[in-house]
Amino acid sequence: MAQGNNYGQTSNGVADESPNMLVYRKMEDVIARMQDEKNGIPIRTVKSFLSKIPSVFSGSDIVQWLIKNLTIEDPAVYLCKRTMQNKARLELADYEAESLARLQRAFARKWEFIFMQAEAQAKVDKKRDKIERKILDSQERAFWDVHRPVPGCVNTTEVDIKKSSRMRNPHKTRKSVYGLQNDIRSHSPTHTPTPETKPPTEDELQQQIKYWQIQLDRHRLKMSKVADSLLSYTEQYLEYDPFLVPPDPSNPWLSDDTTFWELEASKEPSQQRVKRWGFGMDEALKDPVGREQFLKFLESEFSSENLRFWLAVEDLKKRPIREVPSRVQEIWQEFLAPGAPSAINLDSKSYDKTTQNVKEPGRYTFEDAQEHIYKLMKSDSYPRFIRSSAYQELLQAKKKGRNIPIFPCHKNCTPTLRASTNLL
Repeated sequence: MAQGNNYGQTSNGVADESPNMLVYRKMEDVIARMQDEKNGIPIRTVKSFLSKIPSVFSGSDIVQWLIKNLTIEDPAVYLCKRTMQNKARLELADYEAESLARLQRAFARKWEFIFMQAEAQAKVDKKRDKIERKILDSQERAFWDVHRPVPGCVNTTEVDIKKSSRMRNPHKTRKSVYGLQNDIRSHSPTHTPTPETKPPTEDELQQQIKYWQIQLDRHRLKMSKVADSLLSYTEQYLEYDPFLVPPDPSNPWLSDDTTFWELEASKEPSQQRVKRWGFGMDEALKDPVGREQFLKFLESEFSSENLRFWLAVEDLKKRPIREVPSRVQEIWQEFLAPGAPSAINLDSKSYDKTTQNVKEPGRYTFEDAQEHIYKLMKSDSYPRFIRSSAYQELLQAKKKGRNIPIFPCHKNCTPTLRASTNLL
């Protein structure tokens, strides 16, 4: 194949030099061979009821013509011949074995013919001299290494359309939706190069810097990491999903067993409930008993003001709007004002911002301070709570026996349940 710049110079000039024209000419050549009167696709007239349809051919005719006229089985013959020769240097690589299996599926109907061809070529090769046979083997190997390269390598027999187009139109640019200069080259055969663009202004450069800063802050995750995270989350919460695992005890709204309500009302949490506190600090704070146990632990370490401040801010968000200003002042005086009885430790940035917010009190006045305290507890207090002996004792405690309540038996009560109730 000739090089792109010298290939097919015609009166069209730029259009004939376009990289796309290389592909177009290949397609036109195949179509011209299909239209040949002697060796092309057979075109016939189909008779229908009271009419004739001229110049008709089917899709199967096209496929059969391609199989017959294009030498697409040569790689299969070459790979099949190599499998017949029991030599270490002729063993198939992994990608060649996969290619052979794929070709075997594609040529399933004519595989016997391909195998016979490979067998005949192998017999002819055995009759040659040893030196001549090695030379022919190396030449054939080099030929297929060039025309069927290893996956990921550059195919030297084809012209890279994108690369050739970039070389032809180095100044073709357009504005993107973000206002940046994107290097977009047209692949149209009728495209002509545009004049050089002006250098970007200071405002455009500032906008470009701002865009790339935003891109740096974007959070990107691989799909494999996301899938692993979803799988681990599903496995962790599997025993808490009543659709997948039958709940123990059963749902009191669907059965006559009220053990679930009694366990929820009791101050001694179940083992399953305590285990959930270890999933994260949010799980411990959502559970009233877990919140109480966490608060007791912080009191033993003289740092309960952090959790009390966090709970006070959460309560502030639920207060009626008329009570918000007074409640903001109460929280400020208790936790943040100079000489506060339960002063919390804030960084200067959060403290200054909270001081400004208190001047205009609202439900989210302490948002920054609450976030800072939350991160502080999550990184320091919560891990120590999970490792504490009090939590480990609750987690490793054996399940205690449950007392079955005695209820009067109603008319729909089964005989078994009535007998057990009488025994109790």
